[in-house]
Amino acid sequence: MSDVNSESAPTAATPVGRKRGNRLLWIAGPLVVAVAAGIVYIQSGRYAGTDNAYVQADQVTVSPQVGGRVVEVAVRENQVVRKGDLLFRIDPEPLELSVQQMEAQIAAAGDYLNASRDTYRSAGADLRASEASLATHVAQLKRMQELRAKGLVAQKALDDASNDVAGARGTRDSNAAALAKAKTMLGGAVDTPLEQLSGYKVAAAQLARARLDLEHAEVRAPIDGTIGKMHLQPGDYLAVGQAAMPLVANAIWVEGNFKETDLTHVRVGQPATVEVDTYPGRKWSARVASISPASGAQFSVLPAQNATGNWVKIVQRIPVRLSLDDSAGDDAVLRAGMSASIEIDTGAEHTLLGRWTGAGTTTAVSQTR
Repeated sequence: MSDVNSESAPTAATPVGRKRGNRLLWIAGPLVVAVAAGIVYIQSGRYAGTDNAYVQADQVTVSPQVGGRVVEVAVRENQVVRKGDLLFRIDPEPLELSVQQMEAQIAAAGDYLNASRDTYRSAGADLRASEASLATHVAQLKRMQELRAKGLVAQKALDDASNDVAGARGTRDSNAAALAKAKTMLGGAVDTPLEQLSGYKVAAAQLARARLDLEHAEVRAPIDGTIGKMHLQPGDYLAVGQAAMPLVANAIWVEGNFKETDLTHVRVGQPATVEVDTYPGRKWSARVASISPASGAQFSVLPAQNATGNWVKIVQRIPVRLSLDDSAGDDAVLRAGMSASIEIDTGAEHTLLGRWTGAGTTTAVSQTR
């Protein structure tokens, strides 16, 4: 009988322990779920993230400023270059001939302007002579008028004297005009330096332009970067402004396209983390550099016309630019176009009290200003 009681005691104790365990699960389980939900709720309003993000870099389309045939290509595709490095060279011979031509023209302009000084002096002498001749003919005309009044000379003599005065006056006026023209060519004064004369300045400017074009025959890298896909070969002819090769800058940033509903508390200067798909697990520190003034649809060639026809509300995307603070490693090379994921720490407080009173939003804004 005692053996039966001893065997039934453990059996009776087992359901009691099981009931206690179930009670703990019923109490602890919902509590854990509530705590986890509360943490998620609090954190959900603080971080704004998106995986619609890409690594970006400035891209320069290298093109010549003078037209001509390419005689040398000094770089290859995907080559790293520094600012000022030679990219390609255009045949300089026609440009050198232009420089020589302009040098000859500026020398001719100098000779012409120096000859204008002699012309000015000659015109001055001719004017003085014509003025003296006019004065003589005027005096002669007066004498003829007096003699004619006394009847001592014929009318023809008086008419000849009048014609001589008119001819002398015309010569004087012509010489005065020639003197004024020569004076204008010399900038208003015969002793004006050659470099200050307008005619010489025009020739000097044309010579400077020819020399500048000769310098532009060597096309050099405007920035530090990497040469993109190119097909330029010696012998190709390039016109002014024709695209020759792309140059991708070394300075990079990340652009994320956030939903408009995720930008409530996002402000310039907030910290962020960036993870690039190429390097899973590695994170870059970043900051919000700027926020686009309009959605991406507004910058499209054909923006949406929501005021016409049927309308369906679609959440828009706003581009946000992030500047990287550091690098995740020397071997982690970021390239333009890589896909990335962004998470911005807005610092917004997301609590029930804040939602009831609006204090959470005010705190977030004040912290980020």
